[in-house]
Amino acid sequence: MTVCGATWAVTLTIRPKRLASAVAVVGAGPAGLSAAEYLRINGYDVHVYDRHDRAGGLLTYGIPGFKLEKPVVMRRVDRLKAGGIVFHEGFAVGVDATLDDLRQRHDAVLIATGVYRARALDVPGATETTTLAALDFLTASNRKGFGDAVPAFDDGTLDAAGKHVVVIGGGDTAMDCVRTAIRQGAASVKCLYRRDRANMPGSQREVANAEEEGVEFVWLSAPAAIEGDGKVRVRKMRLGQADASGRRVPEPDPAGDFVIEADLVIKALGFDAEDLPSLWGAPELGVSRWGTVLVDGKTLMTSLDGVFAAGDIVRGASLVVWAIRDGRDVATAMHKWLRTKAKMTKVAA
Repeated sequence: MTVCGATWAVTLTIRPKRLASAVAVVGAGPAGLSAAEYLRINGYDVHVYDRHDRAGGLLTYGIPGFKLEKPVVMRRVDRLKAGGIVFHEGFAVGVDATLDDLRQRHDAVLIATGVYRARALDVPGATETTTLAALDFLTASNRKGFGDAVPAFDDGTLDAAGKHVVVIGGGDTAMDCVRTAIRQGAASVKCLYRRDRANMPGSQREVANAEEEGVEFVWLSAPAAIEGDGKVRVRKMRLGQADASGRRVPEPDPAGDFVIEADLVIKALGFDAEDLPSLWGAPELGVSRWGTVLVDGKTLMTSLDGVFAAGDIVRGASLVVWAIRDGRDVATAMHKWLRTKAKMTKVAA
């Protein structure tokens, strides 16, 4: 998820009506926080559950501080807390409670977890000890910015200082990694991308900024193997025929391979959804073949009655502005459903 130059600035004042219904929001990222605010304004008793020790999701721990100042995010969270929203931080659904537990405690549940599972780098020598996930690297850096103790950073594992760093990927997360490595004092930073500059998915402005800061982009290249001893074997690529989307497919270039120095290899290949049905003990929760949660296009409800979903966990990794919009839309849908449910309950009584 990326900010893409957007300012997170919902400025509503919380003056809630008084309603009896309680709502659970799982995930304190932009979608969850946006929905929580609108639901609170409509008078609901809103509880936000998040597995991290601070709210904000990728706004707090993913996006670097030089792109999004953390006091801005924390100030926003403090305003939501002051408005009556209850935060349960360090609370992992599937560990501290099942999804069914939350359904029993609350009249409605929103799933707004985002997508966090790093895609694997499928080349010889690529293991958890030889390659770092982009989010692990960025989270460690952001935690140090908060003044947290981060043993894996302090022992050098997640610190780029003095190292030859290679980042694999061409999106905005890769740009966050290369620019963070520069700020940590890396000896050199290279970004490998299998297509050319014109076909890079990340922001061209970000690329230009990274180049100005000293990052070297190695276009039309992909890792062939992590060889150890501070080396990565790189395969030259070329653009072949276009696929169904019209985008030319990268393929190995017969020109051959070459080797570059790499004390630290960071994979920034994108994110997939975690297996929520298994993690949360909810096998009946409907998901797509990509693991994203399926919702009704009109009601935004999942396959479970009273359980809604919004943000990246529905649409896949996307922009912060879309997550905020999704949060607002799902809050409206939940409000409508809860009012209908309340009327039906009153009539039945």
